[in-house]
Amino acid sequence: MKTTYVYDIEPGPNHHGVETRKIYDTDNNLSVHLRLKPGEKLRRHITPVDVMFYVLEGEGIVEVGPKKKTVVKDTAIYSPAKVVHCWYNESDSDLRVLIVKTPRPTEKTVMI
Repeated sequence: MKTTYVYDIEPGPNHHGVETRKIYDTDNNLSVHLRLKPGEKLRRHITPVDVMFYVLEGEGIVEVGPKKKTVVKDTAIYSPAKVVHCWYNESDSDLRVLIVKTPRPTEKTVMI
């Protein structure tokens, strides 16, 4: 079994201009660690696959479809394929989220 520490992985480029680290990438799954610093947000976007978010640290606002909700550590959120979603950090501390996409996307994410 291989052990991977998130901060041993170099951040990768993304359309949002925020810190992301790809932790697991296979044909069946893509898992990413997202860190939003205070005041940062993602661009609203649509992914071609289902996405599960799990809040690891902090407080943030998640938007899935027409709904926005404030969420905190240990919250799991489901976003179905082809539905607009987004994250906002309006708090004074970092927001860290585990993102799990299944199956691994083969089509591009649509930025809005």
